[in-house]
Amino acid sequence: MNSNTIVENLKKEIDNFSLQLKVEKVGQVIEVFDGIAKVSGLSDIKSSEMVTFPNGEVGVALNLEEDAVGVIILGDFSKIKEGDEVKATGKILEIPVGDSILGRVVNAIGAPIDGKGAIKASKTYPIEKVAPGVVTRQSVDQAVATGIKVIDAIIPIGRGQRELIIGDRQTGKTAIAIDAILNQKGQNMICVYVSIGQKDSKLRKLGARLEAGGAMDYTVIVSAGASEAASMSYIAPYAGVSIAEYFMDQGKDVLIIYDDLSKHAVAYREISLLLRRPPGREAYPGDVFYLHSRLLERACRRNAKYGGGSITALPIVETQAGDVSAYIPTNVISITDGQIFLETDLFYKGIRPAVNVGLSVSRVGSSAQIKGMKKVAGTLKLDLAQFRELEAFAQFGSDLDESTKKQLERGKRAVEVLKQLQYSPMKIENQIVTLYALTKGLMDDVSIDKIKEFEQGLIEYSERHAKTFYKEIKESKMWTDKGEVELKKVIGDFKMGFSK
Repeated sequence: MNSNTIVENLKKEIDNFSLQLKVEKVGQVIEVFDGIAKVSGLSDIKSSEMVTFPNGEVGVALNLEEDAVGVIILGDFSKIKEGDEVKATGKILEIPVGDSILGRVVNAIGAPIDGKGAIKASKTYPIEKVAPGVVTRQSVDQAVATGIKVIDAIIPIGRGQRELIIGDRQTGKTAIAIDAILNQKGQNMICVYVSIGQKDSKLRKLGARLEAGGAMDYTVIVSAGASEAASMSYIAPYAGVSIAEYFMDQGKDVLIIYDDLSKHAVAYREISLLLRRPPGREAYPGDVFYLHSRLLERACRRNAKYGGGSITALPIVETQAGDVSAYIPTNVISITDGQIFLETDLFYKGIRPAVNVGLSVSRVGSSAQIKGMKKVAGTLKLDLAQFRELEAFAQFGSDLDESTKKQLERGKRAVEVLKQLQYSPMKIENQIVTLYALTKGLMDDVSIDKIKEFEQGLIEYSERHAKTFYKEIKESKMWTDKGEVELKKVIGDFKMGFSK
């Protein structure tokens, strides 16, 4: 090859050469411990921005200090060492979302953990987002049927509401949430269950239960297990609500359960103390209220102008010895639109679900009930509250007048009717039939030990013979005089053949 050819080739290569500049924000790990890394050199990083480590682990910038950045590591921090290079991605932490996520179990950063292969995500959503404004919201007036009589009748939940489930450990908090998910079959509702710091065995059992009930077709499980780093438990509820927002943006209704926010607060306290943030009451950091308020405010019902759709949140909080005045319970009570309080004493008496009707409240009230349920359940809460007081008074054994005795007997039957087995949600029409018979005094002459048998038989008999009544409830959510006459006759006929 002669010199002229070499020169020409060199000229061509010089002409074709284009310089591509790639700017990367790079820092260095100066300290790493317990899932936390202190990084220097990332001076213009944003809060909640994702960073990457050499071994492929991902972190999130949480503490922005003058001389260093506090990063929480989402994954195995044992492979990260001092001096490692850290790259800022320029993106706020986001998770993959899409219709294909339904029926799957994912971890706090959206990666599948159910062994069913990769999830084809259509887009990504940031896990932190400003809650929808007041102008975009609509008042709550559509019911979420849980299938649990005591809740649907006395503490109704509406689409877009935040209703807290609170009580000591082992009082049936998760059971209520699971029953609510099972009851959404055919109700046009997508469910997201967020498991925070739970045992893997409990999650496996729960998944199998939902699978058996056919609920996984419309459910997503987001899990941050007890064996995982605190950072995953901290991220998990925000990841769950981002998945819920994806479906809400399509105009769909979503039910999300956070099980439970006590463990979420504990994980955040652990992270904050490791980041050397100053501790406050019960050693929680000062922004622990904001931790839950920014999460729960993302649940709402949007008006038609802004796309419709809703997110209904059922956060769960565990109390110690029934103390609702502790820090986290009072915080979450003040954020939510009511609470379902489960009591240990009631649970051990065999009253399950162990709902304390006096301390439980729905701030949306009867506006989230259908007309028929509103009519039969109107006086039920008052009747039960009066029964609890009279019950305590009657223990002294003093002579009681006839009306007091009648009230006590009605109250005992009401307590019996509101008992319900786990995993057996009841259709709203059947609930109305049972409560109609109770509140109209048509069960007053049935002995207490036969109430359950009477209720079961009445429902089966009514479904066959009170077809007009059932049709009216399904179509117009209320009965007419014709339907009521039919139901009364059906109850009367059933009682004649029932041995009390």
